[in-house]
Amino acid sequence: MQANESWPYLLDSKLDPQGITVINASISGDTTGNGAARLPELLSKHQPDFVFIGLGANDGLRGFNPAVTQKQLTQMIEDSLAIDADVFLMQVRVPPNYGKRYSDRFEKMYPKLSDKFDIPLVPFFLEHVIINNEWMMDDGLHPNADAQPFIAQFVYDEIHPHLSK
Repeated sequence: MQANESWPYLLDSKLDPQGITVINASISGDTTGNGAARLPELLSKHQPDFVFIGLGANDGLRGFNPAVTQKQLTQMIEDSLAIDADVFLMQVRVPPNYGKRYSDRFEKMYPKLSDKFDIPLVPFFLEHVIINNEWMMDDGLHPNADAQPFIAQFVYDEIHPHLSK
């Protein structure tokens, strides 16, 4: 899909009237390790007021140890808070075929981090998208262009009450 069809681009148009610009620094396929490595330079360059962390899905799909993923997420949250940015963390879940023990352990790290750092936890939007086959790519994992307006509105509705910085 084209960048101007993506939910971050669409979210930017919703936040622009409030004077908030979305910098989409995501890279398809990134893990929390990739994100943690790139984030310090991005924070220095952009000096954001808000940071939205929606990483971990690729860690889970690759079966990474949740403790390692949690460590990387913690680093990204701490780096963002250190520049006085407000942080949003998105809940991520893995497909059930990874087993209950792994799935539970993976899923529980997000609310734990949200509580530890007292930051908003944005619900996992994919749960609302995956049930609509017309919104999913053929791989069954990624939302297509038709789902992007819903995702942008979902994320906006979740973060908007916290944007009073």
